[in-house]
Amino acid sequence: MISRNDPCWCGSGKKWKKCHFPQKHHPQDSLRNEYLKQYGIILKNEEQIAGIKQACKLAASILKKTCAMAKKGVTTEELDAYAHKLHKEANAIPAPLGYGSPPYPKSICTSLNDEICHGIPGDIPLKEGDILNIDVSCILDGYFGDCSAMVCIGKISSEKENTVNVAKECLNRSIAILKPGVLLCEIGDVIEDYAAEHGCSVVNQFVGHGVGLQFHEPPQVPHHRNDLKIPLAAGMTFTIEPMINAGVVEGYIDEENHWTAYTKDGKPSAQWEHTLLITDSGCEILTK
Repeated sequence: MISRNDPCWCGSGKKWKKCHFPQKHHPQDSLRNEYLKQYGIILKNEEQIAGIKQACKLAASILKKTCAMAKKGVTTEELDAYAHKLHKEANAIPAPLGYGSPPYPKSICTSLNDEICHGIPGDIPLKEGDILNIDVSCILDGYFGDCSAMVCIGKISSEKENTVNVAKECLNRSIAILKPGVLLCEIGDVIEDYAAEHGCSVVNQFVGHGVGLQFHEPPQVPHHRNDLKIPLAAGMTFTIEPMINAGVVEGYIDEENHWTAYTKDGKPSAQWEHTLLITDSGCEILTK
């Protein structure tokens, strides 16, 4: 009988164990194939998860340091330059820089007050009473990490404070339900319920997204009520980033830069974001 270390019967010159030896298939393989075929979702393997974790760790570190620099009198342009420097020092690439059409011109997004998202850093200094979302997405060794946080400049209004707190709690509550088998639409249910309880609206123009091997990949992750009945599965990596408005849900895009989204009524908006990994028993926050 042929043994594992004997030459393969096919004549390749390789050992049988390295050639036509029957391979055991991991139970996850069939699930990976099913999710890719049915939903376009890549369930990441151990090597990919390790790379994504490193990218997320770096994104979280850059975000934390950039948020600490955001103070009265500092411009968002200065925050962008600092974040760009941190990327360069880590041999990483800012994912937003040059992304999209027209190409996004900066390394981070800085969304102020009534800006919902995709605010472009500029030369206006931060002032007392501002709220600011800083969004950092980086590419490290070909893998992506994505996260954002709010910064409050000095004393802010009660309306802004409520919006910031509701946005953070919406993120925390949605993360708390994550585990294999939970339907994607349940994320939006949790967020809508809490936001409505506290007098806020949930932006439906923008969504969370799969991330890790690409900047944006399937699935889309709506934060409002929806009917996406895709069961979460171990190996999924995606963002949750609820954008919460103090007033109406509607927003509009800046006609000049084609990026920055503003609330239609000029009321404040807030957002917090993490990249998440679905595990066998629950989820792991990769950008904590």
